[in-house]
Amino acid sequence: MLVLYYHIYFYLCTMIKRHITENVKRALTAFPIVGILGPRQVGKTTLARQLEQDMGKPTLFLDLERSSDRQKLAQPELFLSQHRDKCVIIDEIQNMPELMPLLRWLVDQQREPARFVLTGSSTPELIRNNTETLAGRIAYFELTPFSLTEINGVKSMYEHWFRGGFPLSLLAESDEISRMWVENFIDTYLQRDLRSLGYDISTPAMDRLLRVLASLHGNILHLQDLSNAMNVGTKTLSKYLDILEGSFLIHRLQPFFINTTKRLVRSPKLYFRDTGLLHSLLQIKDLTNLHGSIFHGLSWEGYVVEQIMLSAGKVWQYDFYRTHGGAETDLVLSQPGGKKAVIEIKYSVDPKPSRGFYESIEDLKPDYQYIIIPEGDAWMRNERQKVSGLAHFLLHELPSL
Repeated sequence: MLVLYYHIYFYLCTMIKRHITENVKRALTAFPIVGILGPRQVGKTTLARQLEQDMGKPTLFLDLERSSDRQKLAQPELFLSQHRDKCVIIDEIQNMPELMPLLRWLVDQQREPARFVLTGSSTPELIRNNTETLAGRIAYFELTPFSLTEINGVKSMYEHWFRGGFPLSLLAESDEISRMWVENFIDTYLQRDLRSLGYDISTPAMDRLLRVLASLHGNILHLQDLSNAMNVGTKTLSKYLDILEGSFLIHRLQPFFINTTKRLVRSPKLYFRDTGLLHSLLQIKDLTNLHGSIFHGLSWEGYVVEQIMLSAGKVWQYDFYRTHGGAETDLVLSQPGGKKAVIEIKYSVDPKPSRGFYESIEDLKPDYQYIIIPEGDAWMRNERQKVSGLAHFLLHELPSL
């Protein structure tokens, strides 16, 4: 039965087309190095293996979590120089960041597209000292857990919201198996992944921090209050938050700034990027428990924010807006030219925006106003305000803004 499950899992993973695939392929025709970054178990290796099939040159795959492949790189310059005719795929590069300067030297000696494909489970910022050497030579892409638009027709939105987008969690045969996988993912991150990045952090301390942060999901992050609650200095706490964000687990949504006499909230809002991870940390066992939880509204808010960011990419800047006087909107999409869209997120079939939302509209004077609800097509609530189900918004409204 387990073998059959994995066959079905890998079949579904290959059938679900990742949105970044075509962009990665284009980059391979222009850049000597392409980096695919994202959390563990998100499908980076699967994508790299799929790219091998379309590569117009021979390939060599090295998995730096296998001791035999690391041994091949005992003398990396000699070994890699013998494979200069191939595209060398190096999986989990954060395990040997010292390779980066050598990769720079090799591509400078033979500058041609698709020399190397690197996958990694941390952002360039976490291995900054070594990745800065690749500037101008590498194109980075982030591979996230499955987005709602990627899994359309495979799983329902509600399953995706509850289980999150990690493939082995989303495609598990039951909620219990999904929950077991997420719990194991968290344990592995705490006990192994942090150390592989070079951080000697107490496992109980980081586990406690994750669970405290889960209870703060969707709220303003007051660093000093969190520092007091954790009994950890703000400088150390800031480092921990940077590590969690650099490992693609959390996102700090920044406040939108305008020139106003009103007192603006200047601290970020905290979100877990994957709601399956969030629900595991909050010990929410199924959709029924989620709907009865005090966290269900904030969980939905974070889910919508993440799906919008995944769908729109770097076209927009993403912030929230809040004043100490009560004006607020969940999400502000803005562009350098001044175009703005404000989004209120409601888990309701009959959404009623708060007075603070209308006050934020007066302050921001946006080009577009949206209220995002779980289901349904778009309809005009008034002459300027549109209500839309999430999937409809991602597929039809967002691309036309």
